[in-house]
Amino acid sequence: MAAPATPRKKPAQARSLATWNAVLEAAAHILRSEGARALTTNSVAERAGVSIGSLYQYFPSKDAIIAELVREMKAAMVRDFATVLDDAALCAAPLPKLVGAIMRASLLHHSRDPELARRLETIEQDMAVDADLAALKAGLTARFVQLLRGRGVPRAEQAVRDLTAMSMGLSHAALLAGEDDFEDLAARLTRAALGYLGIAPGP
Repeated sequence: MAAPATPRKKPAQARSLATWNAVLEAAAHILRSEGARALTTNSVAERAGVSIGSLYQYFPSKDAIIAELVREMKAAMVRDFATVLDDAALCAAPLPKLVGAIMRASLLHHSRDPELARRLETIEQDMAVDADLAALKAGLTARFVQLLRGRGVPRAEQAVRDLTAMSMGLSHAALLAGEDDFEDLAARLTRAALGYLGIAPGP
């Protein structure tokens, strides 16, 4: 596996930040509409309306651009799940309610931009990650493992891996098929998760 690709330091000045954001938005558009093979530094610069030299000021390679998109996706995921993990009352609620809240947060995350999320998650599986991104992912996983273990769920690490894959797969399949009934899909995800855990649905 190649060494982790990282962007250069994120700029603070408004004009430079606008270029940074334009590059990321262009890359996201290309990934979403054409796929990873169409994404090159030249295609991103052209789509963003910036020179290739300006792009290289912030991103040394296309892999660095993708790495930043993955980082932003994971940061957004952390914020989405914080609505559950930082809610003490919800974390102490009956397991059916807690699992339902986790599935809803996962679905909310994937429903914002399902095609881009699917493509980035596929790329991420084979991507070398830097220490910061690895820590972000590990920290989120550890919080869920601790939460489920504290609620008596056996083999909590395995359960988190399986529930993550289940939620990701079901969400992508439904959203990319054009389903738009959030409540129905959230209920189905919750039933699937509770069935996996061997927990009876709540009233």
